Amino acid sequence: MKLFSILFIALFLYLPFNSIAWGVQGHRIVGQIAESYLTPKAKQAIQKILGNESVAMASNWADFIKSDTAYNYLSPMHYINLPDRLSYAELKEYLLKDTAADVYTELAFLIKQLKRPDLTKEKQVMYLHLLIHLVGDVHQPMHVSRAEDEGGNKIQVMWFRESTNLHAVWDEKLIDFQQLSYTEYATAINFTTASQRQVWQREPISQWLFESNQIAEKLYSEINQNEQKLSYRYNYDHIAILNNQLLKGGVRLAGLLNEIFG
Repeated sequence: MKLFSILFIALFLYLPFNSIAWGVQGHRIVGQIAESYLTPKAKQAIQKILGNESVAMASNWADFIKSDTAYNYLSPMHYINLPDRLSYAELKEYLLKDTAADVYTELAFLIKQLKRPDLTKEKQVMYLHLLIHLVGDVHQPMHVSRAEDEGGNKIQVMWFRESTNLHAVWDEKLIDFQQLSYTEYATAINFTTASQRQVWQREPISQWLFESNQIAEKLYSEINQNEQKLSYRYNYDHIAILNNQLLKGGVRLAGLLNEIFG
């Protein structure tokens, strides 16, 4: 057990954090919220695949595995690059022609595969880990943005007195600033009505992407127009958007898992 802990910490420290959507805490928040809305049948099916691992704890596997070069092919599947200022109709048209290895095509693949009754246990485990993670990814606005700045990774900003980038602010800095554990955070924001959940869960993945992209466009315009020193005011202006994306991610993940396994 001690050796496992040391190896896990070493793996964790090795990760390239500027490419991780939501960071560890954000993904666990999404997973924790999703677990609260699973049907009994879906819970049972997921437990057969994950064993004692919760959805929240399974949510970061797809980032942790980046330390293994054998899984490098998965890296482009965590995001999608889009042209600027797409309308929803234009986005749907773009996705119809999308053949790239990206988060949209990977989610379509994973959903189809996880519905197969003949899927091996090994692939069930891997594909479920990926699905849980990637649903979280598409709700992080900077993972549905522009190729030229690598989803905000090349946009340098100051977070209080720390030099960082726009992507990292939305991955981790805003979430960590709230000073909550992932279970406390999920409890603090997990307030929805049945009708609200029904609407969010009925919306197609294209709508998820459009919403994230619209937020990304707004974030880009703010950084271009204003001084790139972010602190208390940035938190105040954006925390509701952040929380809503985490909440939607969890509710929609639950809806998808219920559809597949329910």
